[in-house]
Amino acid sequence: MKTRSLNFKCLLRWLAFLLIAVLLLMYIVLPVAMGAAAIMPASSVPGEPPAGFAPLSLQTEDGVALAGWYAAPQNSTAIILLHGAGASREAVRPYAELLARHGFGVLALDLRGHGESGGSTNRLGWQGTRDVGAAVAFLEERPEVEKIGGLGLSLGGEVLLGAASQYPSIAAIVADGATRRSLDELLTLPSERSLVRNFTARVMYAAVQLLSRQEPPLPLLESMMDSDVTEFLLIAAGEDEMEVKFNEMFADTLGERAQLWVALGAEHTGAFGLYPDVYEQRVINFFDEALQ
Repeated sequence: MKTRSLNFKCLLRWLAFLLIAVLLLMYIVLPVAMGAAAIMPASSVPGEPPAGFAPLSLQTEDGVALAGWYAAPQNSTAIILLHGAGASREAVRPYAELLARHGFGVLALDLRGHGESGGSTNRLGWQGTRDVGAAVAFLEERPEVEKIGGLGLSLGGEVLLGAASQYPSIAAIVADGATRRSLDELLTLPSERSLVRNFTARVMYAAVQLLSRQEPPLPLLESMMDSDVTEFLLIAAGEDEMEVKFNEMFADTLGERAQLWVALGAEHTGAFGLYPDVYEQRVINFFDEALQ
């Protein structure tokens, strides 16, 4: 009987140890690993520029060299085009070609730490406003450019939205798949405010801040509200519930300055691939009207 009791206690200890190990893995180790992955260098390398585009290099105010492609506009309007996390301007090649077909100038950049650009990688884009600033400064010096817009995918959209208040000369922004970059932004959704829902996110963002030695930027919604002259087209993937929630909240808060398209059946940033004709019409009509 005593042997059975000892075996049972031993089993309980092992089960308790296993439970603690699983909890540590789920709530500490994995979020920290995700935070570390967010600052790992991005290896995507762009190919040759599309027809009509030329390579260029810009420098940010903090001395980071950014690589990009540029095509001058035929309609006096240029669009800053930004890729998603871990990618490069190669990922936005079809978007660049679409815009150029309609006469828009395009400045497609590799964000810092991505593609052929210098600087440290942060896949949350916490330093992205400085990259947008370099793009705006370049375009404002071009005699053929009178108006500026922006189109960004996922991280690229978040970077543009986050820079909107600082660079009001970007009068129209298309953000495809934008959601959040920091804890403060996550907590703008009522459904994410309980500790049970956001604990792992807290750990991940804290890990990014500690490892990158960077501070989270101005929250997206605050930037969008402060940029009272900018108009927005928000595109959300219908298959991503959180993405839809964020963009519905953005649109409801901004009112008449924001249009929302929920692309039913689309995965994250998949609206263009699923509905190419509709995507082209919505984006071009938006820029034509907002930047006329």
